[in-house]
Amino acid sequence: MDADLQSVQQARDLVVKARAAQELLNTFTQKQADAICAAKAEAGFREAERLAELAVEETGLGRADSKTFKNVFCTRDLWAAMKDMPTCGIIKRDDRNMVYEIAEPMGVVAAIIPTTNPTSTALYKILIAMKSRNAIVVSPHPRAIRCIAESARVMLEAALKAGAPDGCIGCMTAVTLEGTTELMRHKHTSVIVSTGGEGIVKAAYSSGKPAYGVGPGNVPTFIERTADIRLAVTRIIESQLFDYGTVCASEQSVVVDAPIAEQVREEFRRQKAYFVTPDEKKKMEPVVIKGSLMNPEVVGQPAAKIAKMCGFAVPDDTSVLLVELKAVGPQEPISREKLCPVLGYFVEPDWHSGCERCIQVLRFGGMGHTLVIHSRNPGVIMEFALKKPAYRLLVNTGSTQGAIGASTRLFPSMSLGCGTSGGNISADNIGPQHLINVKRLAFDQQGDPWASQMKVTEQVSDFVPLQREKGPERPASGKPYTAAEIEQMIVYNGRRREVRNL
Repeated sequence: MDADLQSVQQARDLVVKARAAQELLNTFTQKQADAICAAKAEAGFREAERLAELAVEETGLGRADSKTFKNVFCTRDLWAAMKDMPTCGIIKRDDRNMVYEIAEPMGVVAAIIPTTNPTSTALYKILIAMKSRNAIVVSPHPRAIRCIAESARVMLEAALKAGAPDGCIGCMTAVTLEGTTELMRHKHTSVIVSTGGEGIVKAAYSSGKPAYGVGPGNVPTFIERTADIRLAVTRIIESQLFDYGTVCASEQSVVVDAPIAEQVREEFRRQKAYFVTPDEKKKMEPVVIKGSLMNPEVVGQPAAKIAKMCGFAVPDDTSVLLVELKAVGPQEPISREKLCPVLGYFVEPDWHSGCERCIQVLRFGGMGHTLVIHSRNPGVIMEFALKKPAYRLLVNTGSTQGAIGASTRLFPSMSLGCGTSGGNISADNIGPQHLINVKRLAFDQQGDPWASQMKVTEQVSDFVPLQREKGPERPASGKPYTAAEIEQMIVYNGRRREVRNL
C-alpha cells in the first residue's frame, strides 16, 4: 500500500478506537482516572532510563542521562504535581452564590510529538490526557517513531491493567504528513496538542480543530551587575549541557551588564566555555543556521562536535560555544534559536540597554516564550517582569529546568504556551486543566425559595448535575408524595432526594 494511504488509514483506525474508548472514559470517576494515572506514572518511571537510551540511539540527539531525568520528571514528578487536581465532577464550588463548575473531558486528543524530546513528551501528554479522562492518539516525529511507540506501549499496558478501556492510547507507526493531517482533521478528534517545529504547529492551527501549540523559544538571559556571577554562569552552563540544549526553553543568547563583563567572561572560561574568534564565527554561521532556520544536524550535539562540523577545533570537554554579537537579526545568524550549546553573547552598558537587547532577541523568533534574569535587585527584576514580552520570567535559575518546572514551582510541562504574542491560544505550561471543558451550574438568586434551601453537602467528586424525575417511589411513611412534593424532587447521585434534605 502507498505509504501516505497506509498512514491515513492507520490514523482513522486509531481515532475510531479512541472514540469508542472515550465513551467509556466519560463515565469514569476521579478515583478511577487517578488510579490509572498512578499506574501509568509508575510504569513510565520504571522504564525511564531504558526509554531514554532508546531515544538517543534512534534520534542521535542529546544525552541519555538528561533524557532519563526528563522521563522521570514527566512521570513521577508530573504525577506528584497533579494527583490532587480535580478533573472530574465538580471541580470548583461557590455555595454562597450557588455556582458550581463541572469538568467534562474534551474528547480524543491528537498529540504531535517532536524528535528533540520524544519519550518525555509522549509520557507527559499521555499522562495529562488520562488525568482529564481523554483518549489520546500520538503522532511521532518520523525520526523518533520507535522510541515514542515504545513509550506509548508502556503506558497503555499499565493503563489496561489498571482498568482503562482498550484504545484509550494509540500511536501511529506509519507516519507521513498526510497521515498526521488526517489525525488532526478527523471528525472524532476533539483537540490537538502540538509540540514541534513551526510548520507542524501551524498545521495544527490550520486543521479546523481547537489546538494548543507552542512557539519557538529564542530565549535571552540577562546577567545584571548585582548577580551572583559564579552561580549565574553555572546555571546557564547546566541548562546548556542538559540534553545539549534540545528543550525549546534553553538559553539562546546571554546579555551581560558591562560593569561585570570581564568577571563574567572569566567565569565562563573557568567553566570551560569557549569564546570563538571572528574567523571561527564566520565558519559557524552557515553551518549552525541554514537560511533562516537552525540546522537540524547541530541540534542536541555537544560543543566540540559542532566546532568540528564548522571546521575548527576546541577541547573535547568544552561546555558551550560563545559567539560575540553586536546586533540581533538576519545580519547576525547566531542571534536565532539554535537548540544546541551555542550562545550569542552581548555586552550592554546598563540594565536599560540589556532590557532592550532582550526584547530584540524575543522579537526575533521568541515572542511570548521565556526570559531569564540573574539579579539580586528586586526593582530591576520587577521591571523585567512587567515589561518583557515573555510569559515565563525566570530568576536566578537555568532556563531549561526553570521553564518546564523542574527547578521552579511552575507546572511540570513539555508544552510551553507563548500566548497570543507568540501565536498561541495559551501562555500557560499546558496540563490536564487545559484538556477539560467546564460546565457551570447556577441557581436563581432572585428569591426562588427552592434555590434558597438547596445545600450541597456530599463530596465534590460525587456531585452530578441535577435531573428532574417523575413518579418517585412511596416514602418510608407509606403516604404517597403530593404533586407539589414531586415537583420539588430531584435525582441526586442516582437517588431521589427531597430538596430540604440536601
